[in-house]
Amino acid sequence: MAKFGKRTRAAREAFAGKTNLSVEDAVALVKGNAKAKFDETVEIAMVLGVDPRHADQMVRGVIGLPNGTGKTVRVAVFARDAKADEAKAAGADIVGAEDLMEIVQGGTIEFDRCIATPDMMPVVGRLGKVLGPRNLMPNPKVGTVTMDVAAAVTAAKGGEVQFRVEKAGVIHVGVGKSSFDAAKLVENIRAFIDAVAKARPAGAKGTYMKKISLSSTMGPGVSVDVASAAGE
Repeated sequence: MAKFGKRTRAAREAFAGKTNLSVEDAVALVKGNAKAKFDETVEIAMVLGVDPRHADQMVRGVIGLPNGTGKTVRVAVFARDAKADEAKAAGADIVGAEDLMEIVQGGTIEFDRCIATPDMMPVVGRLGKVLGPRNLMPNPKVGTVTMDVAAAVTAAKGGEVQFRVEKAGVIHVGVGKSSFDAAKLVENIRAFIDAVAKARPAGAKGTYMKKISLSSTMGPGVSVDVASAAGE
């Protein structure tokens, strides 16, 4: 039987028997037990009634959280000339074209978000096998293939969150830090759930949102009452 440390045992005891909580109660529980030596990320996991293997059941989108994520986002931009200068001025961490493609092909990926101008997509397209599995491939549907690179960089660094359902029908993202005020976490969580609700695909049948849970980086998860969280 696995042996848990004192902090882990205390957290597990605090969460024991608590299920289907309101968003507010779940946030209070998660925040109260996020006691690691660093500022833990508060994470939401949602199980959806979709099969993303079918194109008409894919769920993806982007949402600017009202209170940001609390995370420093490193942004790479594929652009040339004036657009490259715009990206740098907006605060992009890495800017390049074929030179950046070669760096990424070599296995160095030192960024969390990737943006490209439309004319750079033939170059970026060669990186599909590298960026795709990491959910870093620029996509016009979430605003990361755009001529307005300055706005895209600003949004990425200002708390914008991209989401995409995984094979098992799960969406998992960070929605803030445990140091956030509880009300701000609740606002972020409700905004994210609303964004996922609006992204419901045409092919989704039956119950769309099946389960929602919250956790911190090092803590256990607690289930959230789906009906109240989704405003049903």
